[in-house]
Amino acid sequence: MAGLDRHPRFRLYPWQNSQPSCGAMLIYRHTTDLPAAIRGCAVALGNFDGVHQGHRAVIEAAKDAARRLDVPAAVLTFEPHPRSLFRPDDTPFRLTPWRIKARLVEALGIDALFEVRFDEDFSRLTAEEFVRQILVDGLAASHVVAGYDFVFGHKRGGDMEFLRTAGERFGFQVTEVRPVSGPDATAYSSTRVRRLLEAGEVREAASILGHDWEIEGRVDHGDKRGRTIGFPTANVELGVYQRPRLGVYAVMAGVDEGSRTVWHKGVANIGRRPTVGGVTERLEAHLFDFDGDLYGKHLRVRLCHFIRPELKFESFQALKDQIVADSALARELLA
Repeated sequence: MAGLDRHPRFRLYPWQNSQPSCGAMLIYRHTTDLPAAIRGCAVALGNFDGVHQGHRAVIEAAKDAARRLDVPAAVLTFEPHPRSLFRPDDTPFRLTPWRIKARLVEALGIDALFEVRFDEDFSRLTAEEFVRQILVDGLAASHVVAGYDFVFGHKRGGDMEFLRTAGERFGFQVTEVRPVSGPDATAYSSTRVRRLLEAGEVREAASILGHDWEIEGRVDHGDKRGRTIGFPTANVELGVYQRPRLGVYAVMAGVDEGSRTVWHKGVANIGRRPTVGGVTERLEAHLFDFDGDLYGKHLRVRLCHFIRPELKFESFQALKDQIVADSALARELLA
């Protein structure tokens, strides 16, 4: 891609100050004053929560257009999710907070990711203003791709037909991606993934996502009761994440070791810990054959198999016996 070959490519996260790492996807939190090499891109538009196989079809269509036009391939998404602004009292629902979303998009071979801040001011942009300010003046987009149900602008004033008409006026091409369905002919959707996770059907959710669903976060100090029964756990707050079915899962846990992630098999409980009177939902992961210190480290936990619902036990010994059985089954499932 001629334009990008002349421009250094780097990832710059907020905590990295000004130290770029070469060879990665560009991440922008704005669409103004962009380098010439990234303007003129073919861009996929959407929330892309989950980056499921339907979303990937939209992103692949943008990549195809980029190859055909010899321009950068980009994705433009919104953070936080608009639902967080319009329905702030909703229960947690995010499938992929921004860090995971960025990693999944980068894995698809995208040159630039635009994470536009969705706040009150942005929500008031009309569909016409969105097109002019973001797509035309900001990105100078040569091709715009979105799903069939994509709407945008104040009070959802813009849809795909509006976008096509705008493209004719401003000189960019538009591709509308139709629904993508699985073997059962049901369209892939983030809502469907959420319902499957609530039912503990993580394998079915993974078939729509195209990857195991993942929770990640910083390991904090729990009550350390797991150590007393021989099963120390790494504790991660669930925060904005969609709550899956509470219970025990066979997991793959990735420990952030600087520039690489080291993966370990394990077992995890997601729930309130009723045996010890807990009330806050959290993830507690026990990593098999691991003897390091995880406090303060970044942990990625992929839910691979649902084992059982969360239970309240009459004693710590009964809890320990069940964890032994859960661990044995998890090892078998992950073998």
